[in-house]
Amino acid sequence: MAKQAAEDFLKKEGITTLPVDPFAIAESRDIVVEGKPDKTEGVSGMLLRHGNNFGIVYAAHISSAGFQRFSISHELGHYFLPGHVDQVIKDGVHVSRAGFVTNDPFELEADHFAAGLLMPEAPFRKEMDRHDPGLDAIETVADLCMTSRTATAIRYAELADAAVAVIMSTKGVIDYCFLSEAMKSLPKLDWLRKGTPLPSDTATARFAAQPARVLGGERVADAVDVRDWLGGMTRAEISEESVGLGQYGKVLTVLVSSKIGQDDEPDDDAEEDDLIERWTPRFRR
Repeated sequence: MAKQAAEDFLKKEGITTLPVDPFAIAESRDIVVEGKPDKTEGVSGMLLRHGNNFGIVYAAHISSAGFQRFSISHELGHYFLPGHVDQVIKDGVHVSRAGFVTNDPFELEADHFAAGLLMPEAPFRKEMDRHDPGLDAIETVADLCMTSRTATAIRYAELADAAVAVIMSTKGVIDYCFLSEAMKSLPKLDWLRKGTPLPSDTATARFAAQPARVLGGERVADAVDVRDWLGGMTRAEISEESVGLGQYGKVLTVLVSSKIGQDDEPDDDAEEDDLIERWTPRFRR
C-alpha cells in the first residue's frame, strides 16, 4: 500500500519518467532539505517539524547519492503517508533508519514508499526488461534511477518474472533475503534467515571471508545448483553473482535462473534424475 501511495502521488504530479528527483518533490512542498555530515551509527536521516513547517536532514557522511536519495524519499514517506507525522514525530524530531533494517512498521512503510517513489513499477519494468536478468541489469537500472544497488536489487527481485534471489550479508552472516515470485515457487525450499551463516560451500561464502576483496568492491561469479543455496528438492542450475560493497563491509549476492518457475509442464526426466540422486547412497571417504 505504501508503494502504491507513492506511485499514485507520482501520477497526480505528472511524473512518469526516471529518474525521480526527491529534492524537487521536497521543494514543491516547501520542505527544506539539508545534509548533516556528523556520523551517527545507523541513522539515515531525520524529519523535523516546527508548527506547520517541515525539514529533512539526511546523512551526508555516506557519499552514495543513491543512499542519500533513498533516505530523503524515506522521510517524504513519513510526510505523505497518512498518520505518520502524528505517530513518528516526537518533540518536533523523528530519527530514521532507512534501508529495510528494522521491523518497525512505520519505518518499513516509509522504506516501501521510498522504493515506489524512486522506482515506480511501469518505467522500472520497462527498463529492466531490456536486459538479461542478473547483477549487470540491476546496476544498469540503478544508474538510471540514481538509486543504490541494494535498493534496486530488492525492487528488481520484487518485479522480476525470472527466478531471482537477492541476499545481503555482513562478515559471512545473512542480513536479509528477498525472493521473486518465480523463485518462491520452488517446492520445500529453505528460507535464508537473518543471522544465519552463508551456505559454506559457495563462492559468496569464500569471497565474504576475504575482507580486503569486499572492501575493494571486487566481484565473483559461479554457476551452482539452487539447492546449494535454498535447499529443497529441485535440481536446477542458477547463476550466482556477488559484489563487495566497499566501506559498508557487506556483500550483495544475486541468484538468477530463467527456467525455475517458468515451466507449466513437469519435467519427468528431471524428476526421475532427482529421485535417483536422492536415493543413491553417498559414502564418506
